[in-house]
Amino acid sequence: MSQLPGIGKRTALRLVLHLLRQPNDQTSQLASALLTMRNEIKFCKSCHNISDTSLCEICSNPHRTDDIICVVEDIRDVMAIENTSSFRGLYHVLGGKISPMDGIGPNDLNINSLVEKVKLGKIKELIFALSSTMEGDTTNFYIFKQIQDLDVITSTIARGISVGNELEYTDEVTLGRSIMNRIPFESSLKL
Repeated sequence: MSQLPGIGKRTALRLVLHLLRQPNDQTSQLASALLTMRNEIKFCKSCHNISDTSLCEICSNPHRTDDIICVVEDIRDVMAIENTSSFRGLYHVLGGKISPMDGIGPNDLNINSLVEKVKLGKIKELIFALSSTMEGDTTNFYIFKQIQDLDVITSTIARGISVGNELEYTDEVTLGRSIMNRIPFESSLKL
């Protein structure tokens, strides 16, 4: 049995054995659902979140505050923050963090579209909500340098989240408080 990309041989074997124990119609339904997901899910043209339409549900929601943008690494971070019910603005999904060791530079991420949004002058605040890691801080700083001369407030989520921790593993109360008690980004540079 050949190994599936991204998972170990033992995990792939468990998955195969589980699927073989299922009725044929359930396996066919799963295969069909996977194909539908792969063919119909796309990225929001505004924030780069996943969506089945050109604008995701968050960006198209008229009840969201559209002049505050929370900058996150990936879609899992959007889900984690949404689970707190503490943020009513919009998001911008970068698709990763700057990581020279992994060959990921600024041009590999959705940074240019974020800077262009800010240049339009409609954004009042950017909240940096990247993980408290060297790569997250580097990415925050890079974006800050790109927009520092523009008329926008920059803040970062409070550091109640452990340094080196990923947002998706942070409990909802801590993450919600971090969003609500964010601090100006410039202040975080002095810590």
